[in-house]
Amino acid sequence: MTAPATTPVTTPGPASPTQARPGSRAARLAEPRSVDVVKQLATEYGVCARPVVLRRTDLDTGQTVVIDLPCGATLEEKCPACATRARRLRRQQIREGWHRDDEPVPDPGPPTDDQVGLLVMRAHLEFDRAQCAAAADWPGVHACDDAIREVEEEIAATGLRGRPAPTHTTDDEPEHKPRKRSTRRRQDVPDLPRKKIQPHTTGRIYKAPDGKTYRPSLFLTLTLPSYGRVWDDGTPVHPDTYDYRQAAWDAVHFPRLLDRFWQNLRRAAGYNLQYAGAVEPQRRLAPHAHFAIRGTIPRDLVRRVAAATYHQVWWPQATERRYQPDAPPHWNADAGGWVDPDTATLLTTWDAALDAIDQNPDAAPAHVVRFGAQVHAEGVLAGSTDAERCVRYITKYLTKHAADCHTTTTVRQQAHLDRLWDQLRVTPCSDRCANWLLYGIQPRHAHAKLAPGRCKARVHQRATLGLGGRRVLVSRQWSGKTLADHRADNRAWVRQLLGLTVDLDQAATDSSGPASRYAWELAPPTDPDVPPLAHRLLRAVSERIQWRNQLDQARRQAHEATGEVVQGGR
Repeated sequence: MTAPATTPVTTPGPASPTQARPGSRAARLAEPRSVDVVKQLATEYGVCARPVVLRRTDLDTGQTVVIDLPCGATLEEKCPACATRARRLRRQQIREGWHRDDEPVPDPGPPTDDQVGLLVMRAHLEFDRAQCAAAADWPGVHACDDAIREVEEEIAATGLRGRPAPTHTTDDEPEHKPRKRSTRRRQDVPDLPRKKIQPHTTGRIYKAPDGKTYRPSLFLTLTLPSYGRVWDDGTPVHPDTYDYRQAAWDAVHFPRLLDRFWQNLRRAAGYNLQYAGAVEPQRRLAPHAHFAIRGTIPRDLVRRVAAATYHQVWWPQATERRYQPDAPPHWNADAGGWVDPDTATLLTTWDAALDAIDQNPDAAPAHVVRFGAQVHAEGVLAGSTDAERCVRYITKYLTKHAADCHTTTTVRQQAHLDRLWDQLRVTPCSDRCANWLLYGIQPRHAHAKLAPGRCKARVHQRATLGLGGRRVLVSRQWSGKTLADHRADNRAWVRQLLGLTVDLDQAATDSSGPASRYAWELAPPTDPDVPPLAHRLLRAVSERIQWRNQLDQARRQAHEATGEVVQGGR
């Protein structure tokens, strides 16, 4: 007898570790959070995720309005939307000033009669003050000083730039002892060509055989010298012989070296050269700079100027530390300064240390900063793809900390960063830096609150890598506009495209009209009239989407009317 066929029973195996059961906690956690998606949408549409809440009160009607203002952060980790907006504005500034064929700043007009009259009054007050000082009439001198202060305020209110004369010093003010340094150039650098600087800022025009004219500009990259061989990831081949001290000192004084370079290049080129660029760290963590220069300069001349440029730091020698951060000198109120912890002797004051340098004919600067041999310069034509590529290359790291420009993924890179930071922490950054106490010298204006080895300046922070100042460097006559002017141009462009006669965004936040009509104050988030942040972000995202749709529609209408594509790069 044959047994009946049976269907094999299969038991379900365990679920795959990569697949979560629908409806389980793991499946729910795999879905994104709505709050994170809202923040992502806010970033995508340029909405500030951490706005400043202000309350505007109309004093005539008593009506109050809660207004969100962008935080204005320039770092991506704080606010991606505001940082992206700031980077786009910098790119616009570089584009508008790079290949100009006209002078961005017009010649000043003649002064008005009121301005001339106020300056004449200022001259009479200066004469009266000199007469009172000669007669030892000190009450009259003080009265003249008060009158001069009032007249200079009126002069500034008329629009005249600068002060007509330096401010008079009084006996109560401490006198700063001037230091005279020799201006003779070092013998180990080549001489520089020097021409009379012409007042124009535009570059040279080149004419092709076919009659077409070109006005190219320059893209320049400047680097610091080598401190030792490095691998492709920027880490030193021999960490024990890598000169971290020179790297730290060069990073601290790199801005002053750039100032010297532009001064020398202007004299060598013979015109008022204009530039715009940014400073950022290389993969080896040493700072270097990219610049857009208006006009062209022979590359050989640029390299000669870079090789002949240097900056001498006339500070006391700081080669060996006498004290450590864990065993620093002490403040002695009775002695009026910092003293040695063992002998209780007063440390050398800053003025005494500089006097020793002045009195020593064989004294050498504490440090000399120079550029490296790698100087890259290339010509760029206006409107070319290379021009846009260079603009983006200059601004690629503006929204990041200096230490975050290059990711440290290996142990060697992390160790290299730690060794450089350890040296930057004890490197003096100014004449008032507390790190001078580690070298047995009291800084200028020393006081009891100094922490030796723990100076709070941005130079010593781990995130800056010695770049404590501005990382964006723009000359005064680059575009002839400030960032606020560029923002106003963008608003005017949008109003013109949309056909608006009133700037709605500015009208909501601007207190135009009578100065006493509106009262502004910070609105704490706990106030009942301040909606939750999530509500305000959702409302702002919806508003931005509507604005973007209106702008796209206006572009299409302008294209249909004129046949030209309206660019939206603002």
